[in-house]
Amino acid sequence: MENTFVDIIHKYTWAEVQASILSKTERDVLHALQKQGKRNLEDFKALISPAAQPHLEEMAKLSNLLTKQRFGNTMQLFIPMYLSNECKNICTYCGFSLDNPIKRTTLNDTQILNEVKVIKAMGYEHILLVTGEDTKYVGVDYIDHAIQLTRNHFAQISMEVQPLEQNEYERLVASGLHSVLVYQETYHQDKYKTHHPKGKKSNFNYRLETPDRLGKAGVHKIGLGVLIGLEDWRTDSFFCALHLDYLEKTYWKTKYSLSFPRLRPYLDKQGNLLEPFVNMSDRELVQLICAYRIFNQELELSLSTREHAKFRDNVHKLGITSMSAGSKTNPGGYAEAPESLEQFEISDERSPQEIAKMLQKNGYEPVWKDWDLVLE
Repeated sequence: MENTFVDIIHKYTWAEVQASILSKTERDVLHALQKQGKRNLEDFKALISPAAQPHLEEMAKLSNLLTKQRFGNTMQLFIPMYLSNECKNICTYCGFSLDNPIKRTTLNDTQILNEVKVIKAMGYEHILLVTGEDTKYVGVDYIDHAIQLTRNHFAQISMEVQPLEQNEYERLVASGLHSVLVYQETYHQDKYKTHHPKGKKSNFNYRLETPDRLGKAGVHKIGLGVLIGLEDWRTDSFFCALHLDYLEKTYWKTKYSLSFPRLRPYLDKQGNLLEPFVNMSDRELVQLICAYRIFNQELELSLSTREHAKFRDNVHKLGITSMSAGSKTNPGGYAEAPESLEQFEISDERSPQEIAKMLQKNGYEPVWKDWDLVLE
C-alpha cells in the first residue's frame, strides 16, 4: 500500500508538538523573521508561538510585502452556493448535524439555475458548490450533474462536499471541477472522534487521506484548513502546515489554498446558541495568517464572511488573496431565501459590490474568477 499523510502524522504526538511550540523563544522568532529563503516547519512553530506575539507588527509588514511580491494588489472574490443541507453525520458544532431537527432541502435543477442567475448578476465567475454529507441525496451522481449544470455559467467551479474516492474525483474533474476544499476540522485524533461521534465523517484516517486521493486524481487545486475553535489553534495549525508541506512535495503539480474558518456561534438541537469550544482572539488570527504567509509565499490564503467587516477590511492586506462576499449558507439562499437553518452565522453581510468598492478604495483590484490555468 502506498504511503499517505496518515503514515506521517502518526510519527507525532499532539502533546509533544504543543510543548515544542510553547518552548519557542524570541531568538527562534527573530531567526524565522530574518531568514532568507524558505522557512521550515520549526520556523512556523516559532511564528505561531506566544513568543511571536510582541513581533506581530514586524510579521504583518513582512507578510504584506511577500504577498504583494507574489500576488500583487489583487483579491480573488468567490461565493458559496449551498445545494443541500442533507447530512448523515453528527458533528458537535454544525447546524446541519443529523441530530438537529431542521427542514432538509436539496435543490433541483430549476432551483440550481435560479441560484446561478442571481449569482451571475452579482458579477461572479468563480463559484463554490457546497453540500452536507449524504450519499443518498447528494452522492457523486448528484454532484456530477450539478457541475455539468453550472459549468457553462462560470469560469471555475470549486466544491466543498463529502470526501470521495479517487475515481469519483477523476470523474468530476472530467466534468469541469477545478478545486476541492476539504477541512480536517481538527488533527487531534482523540478529540476528532468527540466532535464527530457518528457518520462516515467519524473515520479520522479516511478524511485525512482525502487530499492524497485528490492529488492522485489530478485536481487542479486543493484547499486545506482546520475549524478554529475546536482545539488548540496553534497545535492544529502546525499539523495543517505539516500536511501542506507533505502534499506540496508529493503532488507538486497541484496548487494549494488555505482557509481560516473560525467557529461561529451555532444552534444546537434544542435551539440554544452555543459558543466555540476554544476561543481565538482577532490578534491571534492575524498572527496565524501572517505566519502562514511567511512560511509559504505561494500559498493562497482565504478569509470568509464568518469574520466581521472591520476585521476583514484591515486584515485582507496582511496576506489574504481571496475573500467570499455576499454569502448565504443555506440551500436556495440567493434566489428563494427559504426558511432553512444556515450552516453557520454570517458576520460580514455586505454585498459583493460593497466589498469590491472597499478593496478598490484600499488600492486592490477585485478579481471575480480564479486564476486562469494558462497563467499558472
